[in-house]
Amino acid sequence: MDVIDRVRAFNRFYTGRLGLLQRSYLGSGMGLTEVRILHDLDAETPVQARALAQTLGLDEGYLSRVLAAFEKQGLIVREPAPGDARQRLIHLTPAGLAHLKTLRAASREAVGNILSSLPPARKLALADALDSAVRLLSGATEDVTLRNLIPGDAGWVISRHAELYARDEGFDASFETLVAWIVADFLASHDPARERGWIAARGIERLGSIFCVTEGAETPQIAKLRLFFVEQSERGTGLAQQMLETCMNFARKADYNHMRLWTHESHRAAGRLYARNGFALTASNPVRNFGQNLVEQTWERAL
Repeated sequence: MDVIDRVRAFNRFYTGRLGLLQRSYLGSGMGLTEVRILHDLDAETPVQARALAQTLGLDEGYLSRVLAAFEKQGLIVREPAPGDARQRLIHLTPAGLAHLKTLRAASREAVGNILSSLPPARKLALADALDSAVRLLSGATEDVTLRNLIPGDAGWVISRHAELYARDEGFDASFETLVAWIVADFLASHDPARERGWIAARGIERLGSIFCVTEGAETPQIAKLRLFFVEQSERGTGLAQQMLETCMNFARKADYNHMRLWTHESHRAAGRLYARNGFALTASNPVRNFGQNLVEQTWERAL
């Protein structure tokens, strides 16, 4: 299935699972749209019908009929707007607030029942995925930060490298072994003044990693760029450029005069990024690594 079909399939799944297609939502005697209207009327500032219709994308005639029914049931009142008696403001009555409280409790119970079979970690994973869906579909933005490693990040760096390279490049488990060794060595013996790792994150969502380490005792002025990757959803957003610039700026301030990195020919987008930032391809050799025939590349530049 393509992306559109996958979204449509999920839509069919959750509407059925949450009982959204029932004529009476959670036995309330109301349809889902009516429940949503009631929910949106629970605002600190009373609203006008036209503004509510625009917010919810509803036909004004349909909304007018729903509001008339609410008024008849004693759930809402309409009052003249201060300074303009032609405008009518709507707000919930105590009976409306009580009815909405009952609906919200029933909704929480229904969702809780659905989630009851999931262990806590999977509940959190689901909530994070839903937060990401809202952010992506609404166009909402939250600042991405580049932060130091915290507990749990090292394991994530290892697992994401292993997962992504297995999926995209067909690498075998020996690659995960290499990444685990690099991370373990960094955690055990890095010099904080001259070596650093960053995690790109948006809130609690990790988006990528990049490390700057000393190449070796014999070449202390050469910085090595390692474990650089960005999640696919963030590629093309400028995040990779931001991460690379952060790493190079750190290396300059740490008194390195040269930076070197190792990659593969198949990473063409990364190669273009390095070239735009002044790196030159200095070596290219066919190798057999990680269960694959590869062309190993070395890129470097003066700092």
